[in-house]
Amino acid sequence: MRLPTLAVVALASLVSADSNLTDQSRNILPSAFKPAQHFRNVNLVRNINLEKSYARETINVVVENVDAQPQAEYFLPFEQSSLGRIGGLEVRDKKDPEKAGFLVDIVEVDPYDSTEYYKITFPTALPSKEQITLSITYNTLSALSPVPAQIGQTDKQYVRHTFSAYAPSAYTTSKQKTKLKLPGVDVPDATVLPAELNADGKEDPQKQGTSYTYGPYNEIPAGSAQKVSVRYEFTKPLIHAKILERDIEVSHWGNNIALEERHWFTNRAATLKNHFSRVTYQQSAYYNPPTSALKEMRFPLTVGSMDPYFVDEIGNVSTSRFRSNVREANLELKPRYPIFGGWNYSYKVGWNNDLKGFLRRAKNAGDQYVLKVPFFEGPKQAEGVEYARVVTRVILPEGAKYVSSIPLSERDFDTDFCDRNVHFETSVPLISNSTGLHPTFMDTIGRTTLTLTAINMVDEFRERDLVVTYDYPFAARFRKPLVIFGGLLAVFAVSWVVGNLDVSIGRKQRST
Repeated sequence: MRLPTLAVVALASLVSADSNLTDQSRNILPSAFKPAQHFRNVNLVRNINLEKSYARETINVVVENVDAQPQAEYFLPFEQSSLGRIGGLEVRDKKDPEKAGFLVDIVEVDPYDSTEYYKITFPTALPSKEQITLSITYNTLSALSPVPAQIGQTDKQYVRHTFSAYAPSAYTTSKQKTKLKLPGVDVPDATVLPAELNADGKEDPQKQGTSYTYGPYNEIPAGSAQKVSVRYEFTKPLIHAKILERDIEVSHWGNNIALEERHWFTNRAATLKNHFSRVTYQQSAYYNPPTSALKEMRFPLTVGSMDPYFVDEIGNVSTSRFRSNVREANLELKPRYPIFGGWNYSYKVGWNNDLKGFLRRAKNAGDQYVLKVPFFEGPKQAEGVEYARVVTRVILPEGAKYVSSIPLSERDFDTDFCDRNVHFETSVPLISNSTGLHPTFMDTIGRTTLTLTAINMVDEFRERDLVVTYDYPFAARFRKPLVIFGGLLAVFAVSWVVGNLDVSIGRKQRST
């Protein structure tokens, strides 16, 4: 059984795992299941990028079919404790990156088993003795831990990343190595492995500038792990968004698209050893040293954006700057106070755009429209931002209807998200999608709304597009004006009737 909510129309198959998914939402395999050894990893190179506040991993592996029959299912194992923090898993053919990505499903051996798997399905079965080069990329949220957990207000921050020197694999690997890319050269601690494990007999890891390399290693059995860790200087905030809610409101009458994002941030950096000192903070502002506090955010917006606002729980925040010209539009925000480790901050930011830059009428389709917008935006920070959950709502004009240009009999429900007449496309991995009504001012029944939910996102996905196709009949555009006109007419009619009623109290005539 495949997860239809994990298959998307995209250049690549993307998957994220939710630690709260029910057993029924996954592929449950027998408890005795072990991936058959149909494949062998001939050569594997794993790159872990730690330049941001999350880990970005890329595994390039040459896979050979060692079975006598063609095979199409390749399994990638993860520990259950880390699976809920994995997101944006993407699989491509490295030799043909322009080709559509491979379908990926989440499977598990047993609800209580410590190992779970992603099943990667090749577009065509790999013949016996043939090879394919896979490029597997994914993000790991909450992968960095501050050590020590408490620091002074102006101290450097060091973080630790713990991982296995052997890449996760359900198959024997003939040769492999793991490369780390760090943000700097200040690395006080890194696990050193015995030289006899290294295929070249060299010091393990090898150091070159900001890069550390574990390996190469020969003949690593399936499921092997070698726990190592690296501790390095990272005096930057570890921005973790618990949830991001984004509203995209479309108005044909006003030729406007209104966008609003609501963020709930927490800084996972080391907490303050002592109380916060405003004097120390103001003194440091003159020379602007590196800090683990979040002091400002930058939103690169679409050219032509206008009317921005920045509001938190107290009210409007005036410490913002908006710059817009024919080439760019940037919104720079400063929170009401610096966000140090362990502190939280929630706010909302919004802006408007001309609708014509995002909407077009479908060719030869009458009243059918195609809306193309970023799935989410958020701040673009040098240290990166990770999102535990992203909820995007597309609020269309009242009377709009979702449509699918593909006949029902020809739809592929593994690649097209359909809910009756719903049709949308995105390369962002989703865990749920739904439609409903959103009542606003002077509506009759409410506006058609599409709600999409994704988890374990990072800021690298902020430029992924969402394409929504819908019908907006010509008559539906006059629904609200007619309702307003009818309402006013009814008020005048009632006023005229009431005004002509004789409610005077007259003298009663005596009967003779």
